[in-house]
Amino acid sequence: MHELVICQALIDQVTTVARDNNASRVSGITLEVGPLSGVVPELLSNAFSIAAAGSVADGASLTIELSPVRVWCKACQAESDAKINRLVCAQCGDWRTELRSGDEMLLRSVVLEDAESDLPARQSEEEGNV
Repeated sequence: MHELVICQALIDQVTTVARDNNASRVSGITLEVGPLSGVVPELLSNAFSIAAAGSVADGASLTIELSPVRVWCKACQAESDAKINRLVCAQCGDWRTELRSGDEMLLRSVVLEDAESDLPARQSEEEGNV
């Protein structure tokens, strides 16, 4: 189950964000995951609580937003949604496309709690690959 390893890397990244912002804990994390990322969102959710145990994100909520599969057509220059197993242009049907989204796993946001008051302090808009 490589989702546990991915969650451990996520916790490392979130811990760095919390430390850099003098936060005592993380109460929420939002990820964007594409269907071609190789990650199963349900398994990621299950592994998250195990990886977060004992960290600054212990008890944090994990929100996973699914991104669409989008392609750009070299023939007609259109960008359109595509199916996971059919990356053809929705406009002209050409197969010569470039993937624009759907294979990512991005850390979209982290909700931090203030070290002094333990009240929600701010939301860090970290964006990066996990």
